[in-house]
Amino acid sequence: MKRWLPLVFFVVLVGFFAKGLFLNPREVPSPLIGKPAPAFNLPVVGQADKAFSPAELKGQVWLLNVWAPWCVSCLQEHEILMALSQGKKAPPIVGLNWKDVNRDAQRLLARTGNPYVAVPDDLSGRAGIDWGVTGTPETYVIDRAGIVRMKHVGPIDAQVWETKFIPKLRELGA
Repeated sequence: MKRWLPLVFFVVLVGFFAKGLFLNPREVPSPLIGKPAPAFNLPVVGQADKAFSPAELKGQVWLLNVWAPWCVSCLQEHEILMALSQGKKAPPIVGLNWKDVNRDAQRLLARTGNPYVAVPDDLSGRAGIDWGVTGTPETYVIDRAGIVRMKHVGPIDAQVWETKFIPKLRELGA
């Protein structure tokens, strides 16, 4: 039996690796799903005297879009976020400005448009850590009770919006 143990171990290990080949790297499970959205109180980009907290949107379904001016994928999704923010059916979108060391967010939004109802400034990245951010862009759906219901890793495009976000928003009555 002892001589078969390495073979059994090898077969099990190959099975785990084979399964991993078929996983979608954009589907990063979040331990926050079904739990209250992490609280923060951060200054708003371009408005040093104003702060934003997720508690301000309690009672509404809303999106938290984690982005950064240095993020190429974030710039790719910016156009669709602009279109969504101008539509009547999209929920409010909060843009968490993550680790913007060069302080470019205000200039970028002035030049390209601002799809966000608020842009909290997470310079230290602490709020991002609390939300489980692994990179940008990431977008979370938060329900009326302040519970995180979905996490999407990567840029939002029309297909992702139609296939992932709209069904979840309908389910939440948004």
